[in-house]
Amino acid sequence: MKLSRLLIPALVALTLAGQAFAAEKFKVGYLRVMDDAQAIAAYEGGLYKKHGLDVELVEFKSGTDLIKAIVGGQLDTGVLGFTNAASWSSKGADLKVVGGAQHGFHAIVVRDDVNINDVAGLKGHTLASQKEGSTADTVLRGVVLKDAGLTPDDLTIMGVSPQVAVQSLVGKRVDAAFLFEPQASIAQLIAPVKQIYEIGEVWPFPCMVVITSGKTLANNKEGVWKSLDAQREAIELMQNKPEEAAKLIASYFIAEPTLKTLKHGEVPRENVIRDAIKSQTFSWVLTPKEVDRMQEIANIMQEQGVLKTKDGSKFDVKSIIDLEWQNTQKS
Repeated sequence: MKLSRLLIPALVALTLAGQAFAAEKFKVGYLRVMDDAQAIAAYEGGLYKKHGLDVELVEFKSGTDLIKAIVGGQLDTGVLGFTNAASWSSKGADLKVVGGAQHGFHAIVVRDDVNINDVAGLKGHTLASQKEGSTADTVLRGVVLKDAGLTPDDLTIMGVSPQVAVQSLVGKRVDAAFLFEPQASIAQLIAPVKQIYEIGEVWPFPCMVVITSGKTLANNKEGVWKSLDAQREAIELMQNKPEEAAKLIASYFIAEPTLKTLKHGEVPRENVIRDAIKSQTFSWVLTPKEVDRMQEIANIMQEQGVLKTKDGSKFDVKSIIDLEWQNTQKS
């Protein structure tokens, strides 16, 4: 009798501990941008559950905060810019790029009432972009402006969120903005602006990738791979059925059921997001050519001084890329 009384609390504790372990969710981080649509669509479409994974989708305001959560063990994986993984890895963080997500779509839109017709015309003007050191900022300074014969000092660059960039265009606080989707499409619907450039057309590159920590990959490779299976299916949904995918994710980007536009009246938000999806290139594959382009970006980051290795050597992107899951897939 006494032995039973002693065993009951221990058995209860073991049961509760087992339940807690069983209820532990796989945490996927994302940013509320179209570049991360695969993570959102996989969640809203029930694809994580389909592949046997109980996922908690965690939103972040910046790639820096997201990568900190992966490094700190609060997240299992995240969809974010490759530059974040490179810069943190150069400081000693144990990170791995395990899959592709989205190719860089960054458009320059300018107000109709300013005389800007090409990138060179930005000289002397004000441009809203992303924070310094972000993927968008890296390619803006290292590719877009450089190819146009400009330096960052030739214009005023404001590092703000995409939402603030659009508001700044509407309020005429800036002359132009460097935007990704869906903000590039939204800006052209609600403000008198035009698109003069899109980097994906002239310098395609893998912008967003799936990142995890080396520790998570070692301890829970099955979970990481299941999440990649679900996100691959989400990407294929966006590629083949953009209308269906738009219904899943539209509310994440446009709060109201319709968007009030300048020329077309009230437009259903699903239509806006459908068109934004169509303008993107989503891919779960990282090809050798894309890995080479990632190396180019890392080299640009080192030239800009935002990526530094301890011994001053060239940063090797292949040191943080693990394509084992990709190599098991059939195209």
